[in-house]
Amino acid sequence: MNEQEKSKSGWKQNPEAVQRDIIAAAILEFAKSGFSSAKIDDIAARTKTSKRMIYYYFGDKEGLYIQALEAAYGSVRVGERALNLDGMPPLQALERLVAFTFDHHRRNPDFIRMVMIENVHHAEHLRRSKVVRDVNLGAISRLQGLIERGEADGSFRPGLNATELHWQISALSVFNVSNKPTFSALYGKSLFTAAGQKSLRERAAEMILAAVRNSEGPTR
Repeated sequence: MNEQEKSKSGWKQNPEAVQRDIIAAAILEFAKSGFSSAKIDDIAARTKTSKRMIYYYFGDKEGLYIQALEAAYGSVRVGERALNLDGMPPLQALERLVAFTFDHHRRNPDFIRMVMIENVHHAEHLRRSKVVRDVNLGAISRLQGLIERGEADGSFRPGLNATELHWQISALSVFNVSNKPTFSALYGKSLFTAAGQKSLRERAAEMILAAVRNSEGPTR
């Protein structure tokens, strides 16, 4: 057995690792080519397994695409949970969440491309995934808890909506990635240098905090 054959037989010993490898390759390929143009052959070529095993684990291209979406969304939600925001003062916690979201999206442009592709398809595949719905509802629930803590201590103004706040944070963070090529072509690349990105991240946090802050300050 040659080295390639040995590598491709690894699924027998560690199928979970092989599935992770396939999903990682699928995210790259779907982000590059879109759902319609991506080919299972090209995804298999990026992995240590075979086209046959991709079909074995995921059924078809759509099944693989949906699980790639689930993994992409799951990654950002796992990162949010790891921030341990519950132990921070609400304003500090929100500032950290905004900075994390901005940096995560900037460092994971393939995730943003997957989101853009799914919008082209009118969320057709995303709607079929209970996993994606559940993990994102969890994000709204955690944000709602943060809002309630901020309203309780008087640092947040009353009447905030968790879904709206999530939209605002996402809008600032996603646009930074999704429109980078056109924005750079029109206005230059200064905002996408290390210094420019640091400044944009800080301004994004300032804008979100200004939108939620109680002008009268904490009551205790």
